[in-house]
Amino acid sequence: MSAVVPTKGSAPFDMPAGKLAKHRARKRMNAIALSLSLMAMAFGLFWLAWILVETIRLGVGGLALSVFTEMTPPPQAETGGLANAIFGSLVMVTLATLLGTPIGVLAGIYLGEYSRKSWLGSAVRFINDILLSAPSIVIGLFIYAVVVAPLRGFSGFAGVLALALIVIPVVIRTTENMLSLIPNSLREAAYALGTPKWKVISSVTLKAARAGVITGILLALARIAGETAPLLFTALSNQFWTSDLTKPMASLPVTIFKFAMSPYENWQKLAWAGVFLITLGVLLLNILARILFKNKH
Repeated sequence: MSAVVPTKGSAPFDMPAGKLAKHRARKRMNAIALSLSLMAMAFGLFWLAWILVETIRLGVGGLALSVFTEMTPPPQAETGGLANAIFGSLVMVTLATLLGTPIGVLAGIYLGEYSRKSWLGSAVRFINDILLSAPSIVIGLFIYAVVVAPLRGFSGFAGVLALALIVIPVVIRTTENMLSLIPNSLREAAYALGTPKWKVISSVTLKAARAGVITGILLALARIAGETAPLLFTALSNQFWTSDLTKPMASLPVTIFKFAMSPYENWQKLAWAGVFLITLGVLLLNILARILFKNKH
C-alpha cells in the first residue's frame, strides 16, 4: 500500500479522528491569532500614518526661510523663526552624545568582555536597567536637584548632563548585546596568536560589532532629540540666540511645547514647523540605524 502524502497545510487522510480534530483546532487558533496580529498591526499603522500625515500637512505649511534664520518671535509678531531653538537643540544633543557615548561604550565593553558573570557586572546591569526604564522627567528632576538648584540657575550645561544620562544606558545595553553576539572562536583565534586582551577587544571584537554599536548610538541620539521634560528642569529656554552653556538655552522640543500651548496663531504655526523638523530628523536617524543594522547581518 502506498503512503498517503498530505498536501501542505492539510491533514493526512488516514489521521485518526481525535488527532484530526486537534489538527483542525490548531489551524483555527492559528488563523485567529494571525487575524488578531494583523488587526493590531493595522491599528498601529493607522495612527502612525495619521500622525505623519498631520505632521506633514501642518508642518510643511509653516516652513519658510525665516524659520532657520530668525529668532523666536514675541506673541502676534509678523515674522519670526526657530533659529535659536534649532541651534540650542543641535548643541545640547551633540554634546550629550559626545559625553555619553564614550562612557556607554566603555561600560558596555566592561560588561561584555570583562565582567559577564561577576557580582559587579550584575549590579551594573541592574542599575543600567533602572536608568534605561526611568522616565526622562525623573532624570531632569535629578539634574535640577544636583546641578541647577545648587548653582541657582538654569543652564545649557545642565541640559547636556540630563540628555547624557539618557544616552548612557542605551549605549551600554547596545554595546554589551553586540559584543555578546561575537563568536568566542574569534577571540580564541586572536589569543592563540599571542594578542593581549585589550588589543583583541579594540581590533577584533569591537571592530566586528562596530555597526551594531553605531546603531545604538544613533538610536540614543534619536531618543534625546525629542526630549522635553529633562530640558524644562535644566536648560529651560531662551528667546534669544546664545552659545553660552552657563545660561538658559533654547531648544526645539521646549519651544514646541511652549508655542503649541499658546493661543497665538503664529506661535502654533512655528510649533508645527518644529514638530516636522524633529520628526524628519528622528525618522532619518532611525532609517540610518536600520540600514547599518541590516548591513551588520
